[in-house]
Amino acid sequence: LFRSHRVVSSRTDPGAMTTSSVWDPKTHGIDMKRKSSFSLLDHIQRPKPDGDELPGSQKDKLDKLWKLMETYESNDPESIQKSFARHLEYSLACTRFNFTQEDAFRAAGLVLRDRLLESLNDTNAYYRKMDVKRGYYLSAEYLIGRHMQNAIANLDLEKPFKDAFMGLGIQLEELFGEEADPALGNGGLGRLAACFLDSMATMSLPCWGYGIRYSYGMFKQEIQNGRQVEAPDFWIGNGCPFEIPRPDITYPVRLYGEVIETQDADGNWCINWVGGEIVQAMAYDNPIPGFDTYNTNNLRLWRACPAKEFDLDSYSAANFTEAVDARRRAEDLSAVLYPNDATYEGRELRLRQQYFFVSASLQDLLREFIKRPNYKWSELPEKVAVQMNDTHPTIAVAEMMRLLVDVMRVGWDEAWELTTKCCNYTNHTVMPEALEKWPVEMMERILPRHVQLIGEINLRWVNKLMAKYGDGPIIQTLSIFEEGEVKKIRMGNLAIMGSNKVNGVAALHTEIIKKETFPEYYKWCCDNGEPDRIVNMTNGVTPRRWVHCANPVLSAIFTKYLGSHEWLTDMTKLKGMLKFKEDPKLHAEWMAMKQGCKAKLAAWLKQAMDLEIDQDALIDIQIKRIHEYKRQLMNILFVIHRYQELKRKTPAEREKVQKRVVLIGGKAASAYVNAKIIIKLINNVSKVINNDPETSKYLKAAFVPNYRVSAAEVLIPASDISEHISTAGTEASGTSNMKFVMNGGLIVGTMDGANIEIREECGEDTMFIFGCLEHEVAGIAAKAKNGHYPIDSRLQAVFQAIRNGEFSKDEPEAHAEFCGIVDKLCNTVGAGTWDGDRYLVIHDFPSFVEAQARVDTTYANKATWCKL
Repeated sequence: LFRSHRVVSSRTDPGAMTTSSVWDPKTHGIDMKRKSSFSLLDHIQRPKPDGDELPGSQKDKLDKLWKLMETYESNDPESIQKSFARHLEYSLACTRFNFTQEDAFRAAGLVLRDRLLESLNDTNAYYRKMDVKRGYYLSAEYLIGRHMQNAIANLDLEKPFKDAFMGLGIQLEELFGEEADPALGNGGLGRLAACFLDSMATMSLPCWGYGIRYSYGMFKQEIQNGRQVEAPDFWIGNGCPFEIPRPDITYPVRLYGEVIETQDADGNWCINWVGGEIVQAMAYDNPIPGFDTYNTNNLRLWRACPAKEFDLDSYSAANFTEAVDARRRAEDLSAVLYPNDATYEGRELRLRQQYFFVSASLQDLLREFIKRPNYKWSELPEKVAVQMNDTHPTIAVAEMMRLLVDVMRVGWDEAWELTTKCCNYTNHTVMPEALEKWPVEMMERILPRHVQLIGEINLRWVNKLMAKYGDGPIIQTLSIFEEGEVKKIRMGNLAIMGSNKVNGVAALHTEIIKKETFPEYYKWCCDNGEPDRIVNMTNGVTPRRWVHCANPVLSAIFTKYLGSHEWLTDMTKLKGMLKFKEDPKLHAEWMAMKQGCKAKLAAWLKQAMDLEIDQDALIDIQIKRIHEYKRQLMNILFVIHRYQELKRKTPAEREKVQKRVVLIGGKAASAYVNAKIIIKLINNVSKVINNDPETSKYLKAAFVPNYRVSAAEVLIPASDISEHISTAGTEASGTSNMKFVMNGGLIVGTMDGANIEIREECGEDTMFIFGCLEHEVAGIAAKAKNGHYPIDSRLQAVFQAIRNGEFSKDEPEAHAEFCGIVDKLCNTVGAGTWDGDRYLVIHDFPSFVEAQARVDTTYANKATWCKL
């Protein structure tokens, strides 16, 4: 196979690129210049020249190199084996007699990376040749999961790789387990970003992701005495064979300093941001291959490096700590995902992190634009689309203006038009209090020029509003600046009015954005004839990872009955399975698939947690971030109720009860006290239930520690039901619900987020719905305030057991914490507020119990369950 779009470029020596003091903080004019721009070698980094542009001898040499790189690496088993042996010895310095399983994984990863690089380089060359419009996805997190299995599947190399390693006596599946989960994300927002990258590559869309190459993940969750303990998650410790360090792609990012008025080289008045400190943003590229396509896109992550590596004067004066202080401050920026923001210093670090990756990303993408021959700024919206994933990267609006106005000398009005046509914003929350706000004082110190720019943007925005509405409450609400004891900058407001489109992530969520989160802005849009400025874009997940890789037996069933694997890129084709709905042969294959997944889960739980489960039990799973609105608390309260019911039954009656295993997993933010108490309660309840000889045969519960993508790939395929039970109107979308139903699990859920659309698509009988509706929430809170908020007798019994210390024996601290949560719930007049049952657990509990009873009844008829 010959390459159709191959490009030859000359790379500078990586050693030369580590020179530190390229940028001086005292100077300006350094933005949008890659570090290699200062090298004399930069100008020869170009595609293979045509004609007689080069001297004959040099042209002959490049022609020879072109010829050597003319064909792709072969993908037959023997070629893969030779490539593996070569990397094992020459890349890793191992011998054929002395290498570990981890060495084998790294060598196999490099074999795969060779093939990814070929595709990535050719894809980028093709994009440049075709001068395509490019999308750039800015996200603070990417929960991408393990690379190897997904990349092999997407490149259609499963069989040759499996055969190649089997021929060497190595099981490919065992190598998959050697890979550490890249700790670049936490919850659904990061997993959504990862799925988007996979899908955009699969659809051959020219889109890149930008983010931060965190050295440490949010944390590795350990459970000690039932409590969450945060341990460092140094996922990159053994290296990642798939990433490509790019020291030649390094940009300066300025922090702090001052803004001065001066003149440019032509004598024109201008404003320059100078001084402060410079941090280097060095790129690490991660190829993202598409499925059944030639395209491989890129996830470019930025690592923070100091502009000044080492202060020799301080070291010579025996001030050893000061000598490396600049390095430490810089590396803090890309050290940890979501540093604890409970302190002022933590919040400041988050702001610096966000600006660091946004600035580097915008410099990179704008530099790519101006490399086009005869570029015109008016063409920018035709060639560039920037998607801001939640409020974390929304400083991009101000940074885009700074780069255009201050650096590229574009006029203000044109720059604002370009910015608002290029930028788009995805909102991921229904709660206004969750939108980021930064103290003006903090931002003035860290980003003084951006505060000026935001001030000018806001002045022009407010003038527009006043011209239409006069000086009323809408002005205060829509102003980017929030007045108060501490004056703040509202990043959500900056994002919505600086964007071309604002999207919600589920149909209900988008309506809430219009009615509750940004109602005044939506009014402005409608009054100006632009109601479609806020649009819905329901989240999604990729079936390549979540079915084909996570559940290969189910993937094979779909492909067998549908006659092709086209469903992996067009899931509407799965409707073709409905004609086999009554087929007993399919039922048998389906149940065998599910039992195989349960067996895999049982083995994994035994190894990871020393937990033994009955594989014939109904597997009930809730895995997501631990948060009060997601109501893991209600789930464990129901488990206590079920336990109490079992205790009241005779042995003969228990034999008739549906066996159930309840698994709950997820991380609580390190500063989120109540979420961590809920984890402790789940663990204590599980310990009591699992050690009760009378009931443990019929009910087991466990908290699964350190939830991550690789754990989800075992848990999700094994589920019979999954819990998506947020209070109606609080979950923006949810994506784990989609993964569970893809794998043949049914949902217990509220009418919230994407549950609504899943129910519409799959049918009402495929979901066990309970709880209040979104429009009923306010009325429930109002009735509670007037004294009407009854507590179901079954829940009262659960509360009493908690107060009696049945799940906190010999732990006074835990007992006080548990009782504190119960007492707050029981402040019935405060229901719907932070003073009481904020998320209506008490109100929805009776219908939750009834929904679970329907689950047991339906599950008893396996043929009916299979059809659903």
